[in-house]
Amino acid sequence: QVQLVESGGGLVQAGGSLRLSCAASGRTLSSYTMGWFCQAPGKEREFVAAISWSGGWRYYADSVKGRFAISRNNAKNTTYLQMNSLKPEDTAVYYCAATTRAVATRINQYDYWGQGTQVTVSS
Repeated sequence: QVQLVESGGGLVQAGGSLRLSCAASGRTLSSYTMGWFCQAPGKEREFVAAISWSGGWRYYADSVKGRFAISRNNAKNTTYLQMNSLKPEDTAVYYCAATTRAVATRINQYDYWGQGTQVTVSS
């Protein structure tokens, strides 16, 4: 079993930056692909970014390409999402997730989920 805990969310002005962290416990994450998803009020949860266990594969939603960067530190069992040039439309609860699949971008491909961290971007 894997437990995931997100942190780093908060309130930021448009154009600002945040770095989200996802700390894992229960098992080492070194063999898991990690993903970030977001869910805005009244909307479905959607894919943001994912990274393979080695970091060799990274994939981003079109809406965040060039602004967000996903990374991981397997020694610390932690995955990160650096969010730059934030926009009000980035406001959402951000979730990290883990899967044993080599690559995954869909919600139903992930096995473990955190509780989420709120990101609010003011205009």
